[in-house]
This record gives sequence, C-alpha cells and structure tokens, in this order.
Amino acid sequence: MRFRPLSLAGACAVELERREDPRGFFARTFCQDEFAAHGLSTSFVQCNVSWNARRGTLRGMHFQKAPSREGKLVRCTAGAIWDVLLDLRPDSATYLRWEGVELTAENHTALYIPPGFGHGFQTLVDGAEVFYQMTDMHAPELASGVRWDDPAFSIAWPIPEPILSERDAGYPLFTP
Repeated sequence: MRFRPLSLAGACAVELERREDPRGFFARTFCQDEFAAHGLSTSFVQCNVSWNARRGTLRGMHFQKAPSREGKLVRCTAGAIWDVLLDLRPDSATYLRWEGVELTAENHTALYIPPGFGHGFQTLVDGAEVFYQMTDMHAPELASGVRWDDPAFSIAWPIPEPILSERDAGYPLFTP
C-alpha cells in the first residue's frame, strides 16, 4: 500500500500496490502494522455498504458528535463517486477546509477519514457502491451533519441538483 497524505491534516489516500500477473492482480487493502506506522487507526469495528441506484445521488455531509471517535476507511467497489472530506476539528490547522477525491472501482483507492471530519459523496454513475470500514460503532444519538451546499464551505460538487434524502437536505447551516 502507498499512503498519500491529503491537504487536510490526518487524512490520506490509501493506494494499492498491485502484484500483477496474467490472471489479474493481488493487493493488500489493510495491514495493521502499515496503518499504525502512518498514525492511522488499526481498529475497525463495523463495516457498511451503500448502494446507489442513480447518478447524482449525494449522501452527506455526515459525522458523529463527541464523544464518538468515528474514523472511516472508504472505498468505491462499483462505479465511481466524488468523495468529500470536511475538517470539523476546531483545533486543526485545516479547520473548515474540504478536499474531494474521485474514487472508482477501477482506481481501487481508499480514503482514510479521521475522527472529527464530516464526510459525504456524490455518485458519478448509476449503480455506484461504497464500502466503509468504521473505527467506532454507529451511535444514532450522536449522528449529525452539515448542509452539503453550505456557503461556509463552498464545496464544489460535480453534478448540480443532486438527489438527496430528506435528512441530508434538512441539515442546518454551519455555526461554529
């Protein structure tokens, strides 16, 4: 695996190191020692899949409030998505900054999203599937979010007029 730091403190892209032969390739997607060496969580307690029927579906911007320490390792397993990380840690040098990365089934890249970040994605094709590994159990009472189109962040989504859930469309504007 190759760990490529992103512009947001503590976040990184995890790229595969392929071992190719005529059959295809083999690659490691997780190694406790390598993740620990890069200061990333090595404990994943829950895995989730999100399948999305239509291009333009936007899920986010989600996070869990303290005391949760929910980090995520996110990979697109079918299709393509525009994945967005938003640093919501007030003590961070990259507070309120966002970064977007295209994840596809073909590029096999995953994103490590540290605790304290908001997260969302928009599907770029019909039938996109996203696989999440979580570092903390989901706690519905701590689940929260911020608006996907909040002017405080000015996130550049690739597809205008997204398909949204009622919950995601109803998140309030951010107040520090």
